[in-house]
Formats: sequence, C-alpha cells, structure tokens
Amino acid sequence: MSLTKEEDVQMMLVCKTHLGTRNCDHRMKRYVFRRTVDGIHIIHLGKTWEKVMVAARALVAIENPADIIVASQRPYGSRAVLKFAQYSGAQAMAGRWMPGTLTNQITTKFM
Repeated sequence: MSLTKEEDVQMMLVCKTHLGTRNCDHRMKRYVFRRTVDGIHIIHLGKTWEKVMVAARALVAIENPADIIVASQRPYGSRAVLKFAQYSGAQAMAGRWMPGTLTNQITTKFM
C-alpha cells in the first residue's frame, strides 16, 4: 500500500499528531508550524513526514529486525513501541530502563 505524502499528512491530521505541547525546546523550533492563542505549538506535518521517511529508510537498511531497539519511557509512547515491535520484529523497551541495559552484560536485562 503506497500512499502519497498528502494522504499520509491527512492521516496524521486525523490522528491529531500535529498537536504539540506548550513547552518548546530550541531544537524543536524549526519543526513548529505556529502557536495557537492557548500557547499550544502546532507541529509542521510536512517536515514530520520527511523525518519519518528518513527513519523508515534507515530501518529498512538493517538486515536483522531483532537488532533494532524501540524505546519510550513516556507512558503514552509505550503502546506505540509495543505495537511497532510486534509488527516489525524489533525489541521493545517500554517504560523505565534499568541502568546498564545497553552497556552492562552482567545484568539480567542486558540487550
């Protein structure tokens, strides 16, 4: 199923992925389209789509999907991490990380 950029952006609009927060880091300013009267930052979906395509190209280049770690410490990102890992064969890390998960081979949770 090959969708065009416009169709993808329409789907992101329907899912309300363009709604940001009131806080905006200086590194994120270039991805902000505008700010509402309430102070909510609206994310530029064209730039978001471009970054998603770059990430997709990087993931496709990896031969073994089990070498990919998908992580989110935020509660609202855990469902997305688990679903992505389920469909792609990647390893999911939802929630808090145990110190040394990626570096200490002695730990039980070492990946």
